[in-house]
Amino acid sequence: MAFASQGDTAEKQISFTEIGDGLYAFTAEGDPNSGVIIGDDSVMIVEAQATPRLAQKVIDCVRSVTDKPISHVVLTHYHAVRVLGASAFGADQVIMSDAARGMVIERGQEDWDSEFQRFPRLFEGHESIPGLTFPTTTFSDSMTVYLGQRKVEIKQIGRAHTAGDSVIWVPDSQTMFTGDVVEYHSACYCGDGHFEEWGGTLDAVKAYDPQSIAPGRGDALIGREMVDAALANTRDFVDSTYNAVKPIAAKGGSLKDAWDAVRAACDPKFKDYAIYEHCLPFNVARAYDEARGIAHPRIWTAERDLEMWAQLQG
Repeated sequence: MAFASQGDTAEKQISFTEIGDGLYAFTAEGDPNSGVIIGDDSVMIVEAQATPRLAQKVIDCVRSVTDKPISHVVLTHYHAVRVLGASAFGADQVIMSDAARGMVIERGQEDWDSEFQRFPRLFEGHESIPGLTFPTTTFSDSMTVYLGQRKVEIKQIGRAHTAGDSVIWVPDSQTMFTGDVVEYHSACYCGDGHFEEWGGTLDAVKAYDPQSIAPGRGDALIGREMVDAALANTRDFVDSTYNAVKPIAAKGGSLKDAWDAVRAACDPKFKDYAIYEHCLPFNVARAYDEARGIAHPRIWTAERDLEMWAQLQG
């Protein structure tokens, strides 16, 4: 049996939604989202897509609303599908947290090879990728960028989807770009996640009282009601996965036992979510590791993916 994502070849419908004044979410039915922040004289992009060819779709949407130059690309974390298209934007500044840059160094190529094997459709035009994406600029806790008078705050408010997660806050419209810390009707990918800390990071998002959010995957969240629903939904997904695995790990059960427990807990609630089947084996493997005290997510490689999958088919 192949990974679910290997059979996912259908083109997704792109939406480009205004979520605040000069703020846009580029979404595509559960594929990785990007964000657009239009300042006084230039544009900031949040998330770069997997290849320059896919990034061009974001650029085309930007050009439908402004001709200002793209000056900054912010990458909320390191995963190949989020960052390898960065070169297409021609931005002077490519910004990541120090921890995210550390992940590029530690697992950049391995993650790329693993994701490329798992999800071929998202690497359309992969021959145009010039190599790993490294930031020009990093920060350890928070940094502020001014796009003219428009203030943009880039912050690490807790670990969740990865150790390097950042969120982007635009105070003049109370709008947040969360990366994969928050999803909407899309499964969370938890293969490099921190289950114990994710809920606290969601609390930190909520503390900003965002009026709209561009999540990592799924529709743009406009209005407090939709924002709250997505936060609750993301929390339920992460907790349901981890709470099913903890008792299995505690009594020395196998990875396959953990898989069966997560299926029983999560299928009834989340089976119709985008990329649910794609994420599930990686989520179970990471939850099983964390529940057994492996705090630092192990590196996924193309080989490890296949070994894990074979264990789950057992």
